[in-house]
Formats: sequence, structure tokens, C-alpha cells
Amino acid sequence: MKLATYAYGTAITCGIVTEKGIIDIRSSCTGKVRPHSIKEILIRGDACLDMVRELEHTAQNVIDPADVRFLPPVPRPGKLVALAGNYTKHIIEGGAKLGLSDSPRTTTVPRPFLMPSTAAAATQTEIPWPKYSDEVDYEIELAVMIAKPAKCVCPEDALQYAAGYCIANDVSARSVTFRDNRTPRPWDEFFDWLNGKWSDGFLPLGPWLTTADEIPNPNSLDMELTVNGRVRQKASTSQMIFSVAEIISFVSHLMTLEPGDVIATGTPHGVGMATGEFLRPGDRIECRIEGLGMLVNTLGPKPEQLYRPLVVS
Repeated sequence: MKLATYAYGTAITCGIVTEKGIIDIRSSCTGKVRPHSIKEILIRGDACLDMVRELEHTAQNVIDPADVRFLPPVPRPGKLVALAGNYTKHIIEGGAKLGLSDSPRTTTVPRPFLMPSTAAAATQTEIPWPKYSDEVDYEIELAVMIAKPAKCVCPEDALQYAAGYCIANDVSARSVTFRDNRTPRPWDEFFDWLNGKWSDGFLPLGPWLTTADEIPNPNSLDMELTVNGRVRQKASTSQMIFSVAEIISFVSHLMTLEPGDVIATGTPHGVGMATGEFLRPGDRIECRIEGLGMLVNTLGPKPEQLYRPLVVS
């Protein structure tokens, strides 16, 4: 089942994406308590999910997808977590900057980091160019959404906590303008990299959430990213160093994961940072992952004046 959040008319609602069109969940349900969002469905649990699933067989009306504006599956996730360095070839192309060997699985652990909820964006939207960077990059990633509270779960049980999967584009600012005239300090490079992940709209998610029952093995999915039709990244989730189950387990030992939380599981090789071929204003980025659809975004114009707090005009 494919669950989407979208704006339709003056309402923000959720529905099931089918070949015939979108089944609006709120208007199609006949019960006294009708779910208004994907997060509400997850919080209410399996019984609510089963009720929603029945609508595929009973609903009479559908909406033309062309008449809606898609939003992220959960527009403001409680937590956005992403992984750095989870594909060997990406670690190699990044060189020493990532600080990992080319085969760290037996000697290291995953490297998660948090992003603000304002980074979440939808398919078919323009990614704002941040005012603090000259270099904007792309990163296709498999994202997993959490179904129920997860705390200290073991890898063997971790996929039971996955509500489903969607595509993520972990857009990255590879340089920061506030480096100019700055006195070097330890950890500057790390914080510059982290700051480059936090800009508004820098984590497009979608186009919808494909429920976990349709993706029995999330670590066996083909993935491809193109920029203006040219293939830049082409890989498989089978090449992950740490599997989806291992990632959920590890992160659940750091914090309690809750319904609607999203984990982006890392990007494969082929990013612009490796060649210096960064995105340009107006570029169209298309991300495809097997069974999950296509996530499409364009990069907005570069600001005429960038943020340079240590430069005296």
C-alpha cells in the first residue's frame, strides 16, 4: 500500500495511491473516528492500518493525482536521522574526509546525525539554495519510517518497527561561506559538514510511503539518481555496510524512536563532491528506488548575496 500526504483544495489530508487514482482516507472511512494523517494511522496501530487497507476494496471515489500537491509522507517528522558513510564506494570516493576505512563493518559502528524537521520537503518542489554555501550536492538514499515506539531493539526484531519506506535526497551544502576570515579551531570541518545538512528543504522525502509489507527485503533494491536526465548515482541497497535492521537497532539504543520518525540510511557513490561537479540553479534531480516510485525536485536560484558574517563590507 502506498500512503501519501497531500494538499487537496483547502485541506491537507492523506490517501492511498492506486493505479486508478488516490483514495482519500478521511472522506472514504465510515467509522466515527477517521484518521487525518499518516502519523495518526501509525500511532493508532495495526487495527487502524488494516481498516485503511480495506479501503482499496470498498472506496467508490478516487482523486486524480494531478489535482493534488504532494507533501512529505509526514510533513514535520518528530525526528529526522541520517547516516554518514554507509556505502563502501562512497567512503572511498570521499577519501580521508569521512575518516573510515573502506570496510568498517567489523571495526566501527553506524554514524547517525540529526536534522531539523524543516529540512523535510516534498516531491515536485524547488529546493531553496542556502544563503551560506557556494556548492550544493545531491545524495539519493533509502529512508525508513518508524511504525511504533522502538527502544533498545535487537537487529533480529528491528524490521518489525518499520512502517514502510520512501526515497530521500539528502541534499548537502559542501562549503560554507562563513569560513571566510575565520580563525581555525578543532572540529571546524565537522561542524561545517553538519551545518551543510540543515538547510530548509534539504531532505526531500517521498513521493509517498510504501508500506513494509510491499518491501520484504529493503536491502535488495536498485536505486538511481539523475541530474537533467544524466545518471549520476546507480547502485543497490544491498551495498550498504550496515543493513536497515542494524541501523534501526543502533539508533534505538541512542534514543527512543517514535511513529513517524524517519531514518535516511546513507548514500552510494557518485556524488558531486567526488568530481567537483555540483548542482546548478534549475537542475532537475530525479531519484528512483525500486518499488518506491520517483522523487523529483529542482534546485532554486542562487542568492545574489550570500551570508558572510566575518567579512566587513
